[in-house]
Amino acid sequence: MSQKPAFTIRGKEIEVSRPEPLEASAEVIRLTKRMDMDEALEALEEGRYVMIRDFFSTGLNLLRELKQRLSYKGGNQTFESQRAFRKAYRERSHRVLLRIERHKITARKSPIVGWFEILYPDVSEFLLPFPQVQGLNSSWQWYEKGIKFPGLRQRIHPYYGVYFPTRFDHVLLFDAWLKNYAGKREVAIDVGTGCGVLAFLLRKYRFGIVHATDHNPNAIIGLQQSLKSEKQSEGIELYYGDLFADCDQEADLIVFNPPWLPADKEMEGLDTAIYYDEHLFPAFFAEAKKHLKPDGQLVLLFSNLAQVSNLAKDHPIEKELASGARFEKVELQQAEVKSASKKTRRNAQWRSREKVELWVLRHK
Repeated sequence: MSQKPAFTIRGKEIEVSRPEPLEASAEVIRLTKRMDMDEALEALEEGRYVMIRDFFSTGLNLLRELKQRLSYKGGNQTFESQRAFRKAYRERSHRVLLRIERHKITARKSPIVGWFEILYPDVSEFLLPFPQVQGLNSSWQWYEKGIKFPGLRQRIHPYYGVYFPTRFDHVLLFDAWLKNYAGKREVAIDVGTGCGVLAFLLRKYRFGIVHATDHNPNAIIGLQQSLKSEKQSEGIELYYGDLFADCDQEADLIVFNPPWLPADKEMEGLDTAIYYDEHLFPAFFAEAKKHLKPDGQLVLLFSNLAQVSNLAKDHPIEKELASGARFEKVELQQAEVKSASKKTRRNAQWRSREKVELWVLRHK
């Protein structure tokens, strides 16, 4: 039984989250580029495993053929049909395997992925699904070079498995709002900090102490490692757990950038940074009521994406305000989003109607 790397955060030991290694002895069909792709595709459809034996590119070709067989054409497809395609593709593609030995992929002409040594120091030989290796490789590239967010001087280096925004419209909106913020700046809480971009912005605007929470262990582990090398990041305290975790502070400002889309299935991994279940917002508002100072402000960064794409009728923030129980609106700022990339294959027809939102609430 392998032992995951563990880190200590505020006296609590937490284990890193990583793709679960498969035993290298698992029975598989071994595929080379000279073999029949149809046989491999049929094996995947039947629920069997296929291991890439020769070149990394053989796996890429197999996944390309798999997409074609699933007849995904993009274009004017609905959100629901895109989700169905992604589900079917995920089920089959995760049965395409790569072998890892001594922290390197055995298939020839494979990328060098530094995460293997960091996340799997306890395992010398194992298998991983090809898409998970692709995810590890992509994450490693982002981690090495870092991301330059608007409003910040330093680059942020997101740890593996941590959500980071690739669109900055809401970050720009929050940065502009903070420039004009006239309230107290003693204590702020960044709920669900992720890669930490909002926490760093709060420190930039001279909040005395920023308490940053996240239920993803890798978010907290990654930020802990980053804070050790960021002199200007003194004043950020990390908490591991759901919503406010074990932070018992009252804040002048609470910031929350929740998921923007309602979930239609059980979630895991990065899904929880993108989709919300029916319990998230009620639980958040109930806890925020306890943590917000009497004269404090609550800021939520959100979007109308679920409404314009017909995934939800109710807007969770509007629903909370309509109840009249805890908070009232101070202001709502909206900004149009940038056009979708021409390279994307997903239907982005709703982009012209999507707006990012900055809600400011206070105690009722």
